[in-house]
Parts: sequence; structure tokens; C-alpha cells
Amino acid sequence: QVQLVESEGGLVQAGASLRLSCAASGRTFSTNAMGWFRQAPGKEREFVAAIAWNGVSPVYADSVKGRFTISRDNAKNTVYLQMNSLKPDDTAVYYCAARRLPNPTVVAVGYDFWGQGTQVTVSS
Repeated sequence: QVQLVESEGGLVQAGASLRLSCAASGRTFSTNAMGWFRQAPGKEREFVAAIAWNGVSPVYADSVKGRFTISRDNAKNTVYLQMNSLKPDDTAVYYCAARRLPNPTVVAVGYDFWGQGTQVTVSS
């Protein structure tokens, strides 16, 4: 089992930055690929970003490419999502996810463990 706990999100204005973190505990974190997903009201959960066990070649959704950065610190069992130039369309509940395999996927069903989610609201 892997337990995932996201940091608190927040309410920010458009154009601002926010960094989310996700602390993992339980089985070995360093061998898991990690991902971030989000779900806006009335919409399905969508992929945001993912990173392999070794931090190489992160993957991003087109909607966040160039604005968001995913990273990880295996020594701290933590994955981060740095969000810059936030837009109102980024408003959603953000979820951290871990998969048993070392390489990432953009598909939600490919992840085995999920955090509880954290609300990010971007005002215009």
C-alpha cells in the first residue's frame, strides 16, 4: 500500500503561481511512477502531468505544457506540481496518484493509489 497526502491548495488570482506537494508513505516510493490529475465540477477526471520513478522525461497535458512542472524528491518521498501562470480553467480538485510500475501513463486507471485531493481555485 501507498498512502498519498496532498498539500493544501488554495484560492489564487489568474496569473499567480502555486506549488502542490504530495507526500507518500508505505511501500517504496522511489520505484513508483507518479502522476497528477484534476477534476473540475461537472467534468471527468483528467490527466495533468506524470513522472517516472527516476524523474526522467516528465509528461504533460497539452493544456498545462509550458506552465506546470512536475518533479520528485525520492529522498523525501514527495512529488511536486509547480503551477505558473494559472488560469480560471485550471480550477479543479487536484489529485496525486501512484502506480506500481516505474514508468508513467496518462490514463487514470493505470494508477493504483490516490490521494484525497486538494482544491485549487483560480479567480479571474
